[in-house]
Amino acid sequence: MLCAVNSHDGFRMADWHLAEQLSKQVPVLYVDPPRSALASWRRHQAATPAAGVPRLRVLRPGLARLSTTVQPFPARRGSVGLTSALLRGYMRRATARLGGRAAVVISGWPAFPVFGSCGEQVTVYWAKDNFVGLASSQGLNTGLLDARERRIAADADLVLAANPLVAGTWRSRGLEPVLIPFGADVDAYLHVEHVPPPLDITLPGPIAGFVGRINDRTDLRLLEAIAGRGRSLLLVGPKDPAFEPARFAALRRRANVHWVGPKPSWTLPGYLRLIDVGLVPYRDSEFNRASCPLKTLEYLAAGRAVVATDLPAIRWLDTDLICVADEPASFADQVDRLLAKPREPAVLARRQAFAARHSWACRAADIRDAIDATAGRHPRHPVGAGG
Repeated sequence: MLCAVNSHDGFRMADWHLAEQLSKQVPVLYVDPPRSALASWRRHQAATPAAGVPRLRVLRPGLARLSTTVQPFPARRGSVGLTSALLRGYMRRATARLGGRAAVVISGWPAFPVFGSCGEQVTVYWAKDNFVGLASSQGLNTGLLDARERRIAADADLVLAANPLVAGTWRSRGLEPVLIPFGADVDAYLHVEHVPPPLDITLPGPIAGFVGRINDRTDLRLLEAIAGRGRSLLLVGPKDPAFEPARFAALRRRANVHWVGPKPSWTLPGYLRLIDVGLVPYRDSEFNRASCPLKTLEYLAAGRAVVATDLPAIRWLDTDLICVADEPASFADQVDRLLAKPREPAVLARRQAFAARHSWACRAADIRDAIDATAGRHPRHPVGAGG
């Protein structure tokens, strides 16, 4: 059972990829994050179940999905207890309806304690990010979320950390997390040179490109520096309307910049075919330092050069295939240098081979090994292959 931070039908984030890989080996129930009934009403999502009514679907053999709606403001101080109780009940009934048992519960929820809902043998807290650092921007009480997350992690048999900084944080709190960073969907980009290019791009090559969300995590100075040198700049992904609207509008007005907005994941290989240098332009912040930019590995999986800002997760990869720079001038210098190089098959193959060692299939195997090792340390935790 995987309690996910992201909805299964949203962007294909870490939860989705892990569920896909694990479900090739064991049955998986993917539990969407609880959705407020008020939010569902505002968005006019007719397909979302009514408040308090769970929706259980078998997506394919080996993979099921549980979606729920709960009362408004599910993570607020006065309602988190009710939310957690509802979720535990939904998970327990869903497990029974599927006719099996929950051998393992992996939860990425820092606010909702759900361990023990289904008689599971092993409990895992998946510490993906610095959730506490993000709490204030989401209108949540930082101290309260910190206390909840510490309790959930302490109750888990195993803590998985998605990047080195998060692992260090939990070690400083007296726990022993296992560091398993995010992986890449390498198969999706294996034949990127042969996929049809999108028809909505007329930028001349070579092209520097950013694929991802444009928001307050983005260092807009770096994109402006690249565009200011006349380089073709392609931006693929959603943009937070509240983030630097005037500056972003000015950037978009440049003839050498093209923003296509959000695109389905299956179209991304086509855009990456056009990109020569992939960009990871994250600004220096507490949350970014505790993140693991998945796009870095996806660029490499497509055989693309990468220029990134200095993050602990980038340093952990420890490869000369990623160029690191933080200031606008040096960042643009690195992009200029790489754009001047032709696409050499041997270099592309080396980048793809490196990414393959960090695939989601490898990460899922590492997580299974960590769970099995945890089960071995706890006699009450026999985890069978069919659990």
